[in-house]
Amino acid sequence: MQHMNDAILDYSPEHWALNRRSRKNHVIPWQPYDYINEKERTIDGVVEEVATIFLTNKECPFRCLMCDLWKNTTNEPVPDGAIPVQIQYALSLLSSSEHIKLYNSGNFFDSQAIPPADFPLIAKILDPFKTVVVESHPRFIGKNCIRFNEMLYPELHVAVGLETAHPGVLSKLNKSMVLKDFELAVNYLKKNDISVRTFILLNVPFLDESEGNSWAKRSIDFAFDVGVECCVVIPTRSGNGILDQLEANSLFFKSSLPSLENVIEYGIEQKRGRVFADLWDIETLSTCKRCAPQRVQRIRSMNFTQHISLPVECSFCKN
Repeated sequence: MQHMNDAILDYSPEHWALNRRSRKNHVIPWQPYDYINEKERTIDGVVEEVATIFLTNKECPFRCLMCDLWKNTTNEPVPDGAIPVQIQYALSLLSSSEHIKLYNSGNFFDSQAIPPADFPLIAKILDPFKTVVVESHPRFIGKNCIRFNEMLYPELHVAVGLETAHPGVLSKLNKSMVLKDFELAVNYLKKNDISVRTFILLNVPFLDESEGNSWAKRSIDFAFDVGVECCVVIPTRSGNGILDQLEANSLFFKSSLPSLENVIEYGIEQKRGRVFADLWDIETLSTCKRCAPQRVQRIRSMNFTQHISLPVECSFCKN
């Protein structure tokens, strides 16, 4: 039987990803698939309320190996006018917030995902907020960003996924970009007075946990070097089909809470910008139930304070 390492060389990452998918979840074009209130430390150093809306729209054209966001997307573009309706629907049910994130499982500036004709109404809905965060692949960073920004009263922040600064691994993720593309996108946004945050994966495929930890730190350094203001570290998780297969073949290793703590500590210590840990489903990273609550609380505290909290000592897991 052909070994998985050899098979990956014979087939594209997209081939592997698509052929190991489950079915998509049922979504409604006129409703966001999720929405939450959360708190986040702002650039000004104040912890404030954020409305985060997960918009329903057409699947991203880039089939990244680690992605599971396709599960809540449509196969066709949503109708014009649907995105403003989704935003208003979520805001009617969420608590009042000073900031808003519009995450659309892909690229806000992809016209197949968010119709540019909806920009004026979206901008009007966003008038009460201080900041708005949207997400985009570097290839969609261009004139539509500037056009949307000119319509906005709140300050625009764009989240651009770096994932990893490891050039060899980045090429295997089917991200359809190289490090230079990321750098050019960040420079373009900064030149137009648009703040940039990025997503960095902890434990990308094809690296063991020690290497994954090291490269997450190097990725934080790279992001700050090119001008990113905020880094969000996301533990890579299985569950999208292809990562489960890679894990079974020892080509992907799940992150641990101590590893996440270590990377966040490193990023905060650099004092080059905000560094957050993504807390979604964070309890599943723990292998020790005794110290998990304290570790989760420590990470949450560091997210809010941007200072290193006292380490958690556990005699049971020896960390």
